[in-house]
Amino acid sequence: MSDWFTIEQIDADTYAISEYKHWEETHCYLLCGTDKAILIDTGLGVANIREVVDSLTVLPVMAVATHAHWDHIGGHRYFESIAVHEAEKDWISGWFPIPLSVVKSNLMRETCDFPSGFSIDDYEIFQGVPQRILYDGDHLDLGNRQLLVIHTPGHSPGHCCFYEPERKYLYSGDLIYQGCLDAFYPSTDPQKFWQSVKKVQKLDITRIMPGHHQLNIPVALIDRIEKGFSKLATSGKLEQGNDIFDFGDFQIHI
Repeated sequence: MSDWFTIEQIDADTYAISEYKHWEETHCYLLCGTDKAILIDTGLGVANIREVVDSLTVLPVMAVATHAHWDHIGGHRYFESIAVHEAEKDWISGWFPIPLSVVKSNLMRETCDFPSGFSIDDYEIFQGVPQRILYDGDHLDLGNRQLLVIHTPGHSPGHCCFYEPERKYLYSGDLIYQGCLDAFYPSTDPQKFWQSVKKVQKLDITRIMPGHHQLNIPVALIDRIEKGFSKLATSGKLEQGNDIFDFGDFQIHI
């Protein structure tokens, strides 16, 4: 099994599978129930994440995307069952909005000790047919665990967070993390990003599971990010093309 991934146990049946060796430091999350398991995001796709998952559970696994950007769906090819929000079903099964050349440039942006056997020349953006289409308010049943699908557009049209009401975990994808929050691509929307932050702000959350960088982040970060967006909106700067705004442990790029 590749040493590319780092495995951290969150609780008895929840794991973070991380790519700390790459500058994006992408996190994926394996949630095990009594009947099935869900893998939230599959990372860059430069190493076989399925081998890691199989070392942790024998349950049938569905790969669920917070959103269909290349760094979150790279390992989807290792799974027979995948799910994505309705707004991005075409991204994953027909037309990806970012050219492969741009994706490769991002992948190689910083020096990285990639796993043995990886070749950037052979890298492709995942394309496949989702077995399930997700909608806001859907529930994903793992047996003794329920995940609520929360549509949180802004970073991308079909971006979703996933919330566990019993454990009060929020799997926040690229909506909430310590680092640069991106809303400058043509397919992003700073205003919707702000509204999505306000949407999850209403939830009773004890732990955030971010999509990138620092794994253990304070729940209070949600409020501070919302205040950052609010400040930009009040000053008339919450429009694309206004640069990167620094708020300490997070930035907003619009």
